[in-house]
Amino acid sequence: MNIPQEIYWEIGGLVLMLIAAAFFAGSETALTGASRARMHTLEHEGSLRAKLVNRLREKKERLIGALLLGNTLVSVSVGALTSKITIASIGEAFVLYTTFSVAVIMLIFSEVMPKTYALIHADRMALFWAPVVSFFVTIFAPITHAVEKVVNGFFHVLGVDRAGISAEAQEEELRGAIDLLGGHDEDEDDEEGQEKRAMLRSILDLADVQVEKIMIHRKNVKTVNADQPIAKIVDEVLHSSFSRLPVWQGAPDNIIGVVHVRLLLEELRHCNGDVAKVNIKNAMMDPWFIPESTTLFHQLQAFRRRREHFALMVDEYGALIGVVTMEDILEEIVGQIDDEHDLDVMGIRPQLDGSFLIDGKVTIRDLNREFDWGLPDEDYSTVAGLLLFEAQRIPSVGQTFSFYGFRFEVLKKQRNQITVVRLTPPVEEAFAA
Repeated sequence: MNIPQEIYWEIGGLVLMLIAAAFFAGSETALTGASRARMHTLEHEGSLRAKLVNRLREKKERLIGALLLGNTLVSVSVGALTSKITIASIGEAFVLYTTFSVAVIMLIFSEVMPKTYALIHADRMALFWAPVVSFFVTIFAPITHAVEKVVNGFFHVLGVDRAGISAEAQEEELRGAIDLLGGHDEDEDDEEGQEKRAMLRSILDLADVQVEKIMIHRKNVKTVNADQPIAKIVDEVLHSSFSRLPVWQGAPDNIIGVVHVRLLLEELRHCNGDVAKVNIKNAMMDPWFIPESTTLFHQLQAFRRRREHFALMVDEYGALIGVVTMEDILEEIVGQIDDEHDLDVMGIRPQLDGSFLIDGKVTIRDLNREFDWGLPDEDYSTVAGLLLFEAQRIPSVGQTFSFYGFRFEVLKKQRNQITVVRLTPPVEEAFAA
């Protein structure tokens, strides 16, 4: 069989088209799948290729349009060359068979393999091919721009919303990435991975959680009465486990300052240790009042700006409802920070049957953090608040309720205040706890 010489050139062209198809397929997967965070980090470190990747992804429609256009042109060329080579070499009757065979080869070597490899090594492939892709995006720009106009027109007629990914969707994507953190690292301890994920999720929650959710309620705040003898005030402050104590005068809601142990010690040294000469006002800082609606994120920023670690929270009427500290907010991120004066979560007593005796004032957030439960706390802060909110009445001693898979039994009350509750978690939760 006499095969024309130009057929060999056409076969070489076919091979080049298959390679080009692999390039366009792999480039699309790499550039769309590359880590957004890593590319930005590399750009900030001075990587020009990472900067080019980010610029390409900023105009994703034009990028995808150019790659699809290139892939389409290549596919058409492959089909035309296959038909021409078959007719010229072995006859028109075999066109269907050779076309099918080339399609299988193209599927394996020009689609599946390059896309799989690019998916595994997305960052590296995106950086490597970015300059070449940028060249094709530039030369195809007039065509892709016209195609984009046509597509936008059709979307407008059909009423399709073409808005970009919302901030909420981006946050959900980030939360999903956090949930996967450490999930496939066999060398990483599972508990350590859980702590990392919990810490990162807590950072995202800072802007959504108000300080009232983590505050120390005024009933549990140690305060100092300025009307007492100075010796008693000094004794209370120095024997307290806290470094800052609110000071009131006349009435508990009339906070006139916050005494600091360090300032008090300086005042004592200034008075040569004579307690009678101490002026408590010299050991006080001005009180800092914040509204209960402040979020943890904004309060953390305020702590940093003012270089203070202690704030008094008031309600809409100006009445004191609790205090919040820098440590309280940091514990929301990193978990419990214990020092030599701290105890474990107070008011929780495990029972042999898997239940817990819990004081009504224990906060839901402390329970969730301690036992990795998922009890909601949007409308209340404490266990007693949960019962009152869900029951829609003041329960009696002995009454039981079931909420969110947990069983609550009221054991003790003081007037209308729920003081002790028996909480029985679901069986799997009890076992995990």
